[in-house]
Amino acid sequence: MRPDLAAVPVEPGAERSDAARNRLRILVAAQSLFDRYGVEGVSMDRVATEAGVGKGTLFRRFGSKAGLAAALLDAQDSRLQERILFGPPPLGPDAPAAERILAFFDAYLDLLDDNLELLRLSETAAPGARYRIGSYGFWRVHLAMLLREACPDVDADLAAHLLLAPLDSDLQHALRQGEFTVDRIRDGVLALVRRVVGA
Repeated sequence: MRPDLAAVPVEPGAERSDAARNRLRILVAAQSLFDRYGVEGVSMDRVATEAGVGKGTLFRRFGSKAGLAAALLDAQDSRLQERILFGPPPLGPDAPAAERILAFFDAYLDLLDDNLELLRLSETAAPGARYRIGSYGFWRVHLAMLLREACPDVDADLAAHLLLAPLDSDLQHALRQGEFTVDRIRDGVLALVRRVVGA
């Protein structure tokens, strides 16, 4: 599922209307080019040309292709976070913690399958970039909270990091380049999570 680019969050009053239009044009152009040619096959110059903006505008706004990837992922991360906080169970509240944990991994694997190249670019832009992304912090805190309920004898803060490790986009990319199918990877990750939470 592709992001609703109009839903990418913007602070009220934070942008002039022309800057907001340029931002949206850049995101739409980038998504279109990435869909057609892959993330690696598209340069920032090409994005600027497709969006009809200067390279300076593009770089001032996003800094790099990794920054552009992060902006494209924001809307999808926000939607998943909203489903976790307010959506129906088992992903949302009012389900047992173990079921919610499994539902989160299932939903995140969908997001990862749809956006592996973008995630990989944003998570590997610099050493440790994955752990500085705001959404990673949200996923970790959410899992730790649920693990405290589902597995009270486990160090929930550490276990949350360890359970998120198989979702690392660079690892997922490497697995898919080898002998592992997407279905086999998904089944393996979910089986691992089931073992930990006893579901």
